[in-house]
Amino acid sequence: MNITSLVCKQVNASAVRSAEAHACLPVNLADAFISWWDENYRSAVILPETYINIYIYPNWLPVLQTHPFPEYKSGHSVVSSSAAIMLTTFFGDNFAFADSTEEEFGLPTRNYSSFKKAAEEAAISRFYGGIHYMPTIANGQGEGYAIGEFFVNKLNTRKYKG
Repeated sequence: MNITSLVCKQVNASAVRSAEAHACLPVNLADAFISWWDENYRSAVILPETYINIYIYPNWLPVLQTHPFPEYKSGHSVVSSSAAIMLTTFFGDNFAFADSTEEEFGLPTRNYSSFKKAAEEAAISRFYGGIHYMPTIANGQGEGYAIGEFFVNKLNTRKYKG
């Protein structure tokens, strides 16, 4: 949601355009979260940390804190990819922006050349952080892109007709 606010400010979006983006994104995110949670508990795949601790090295810890739910699919992959499709529809492909969302937590501003690139970084971070397998990332992205496309094809606002 914060990226949407930053982008609306960047383009000096009208109140209507900003309201459309801020109203549509949560609905898009809700669809992505519902799909992700449903698959997460249907698949119930063991987490990398658990697998490694049991079968390879009992004291291994991932870089990121492991979440307390099944591994498949990556929520970041699904949700970020779905949001990227919607934001691209609203603001265009190859829309460069700076994300300062995490500055308050001591992390630097991240610069992206598109919403899809930001979603790709969010997705792969879960692999590098040691909490997801690569198929989980790739399949999560595919699911997110499909949800995003479905959403924007059904979208019916003042500007966008699905």
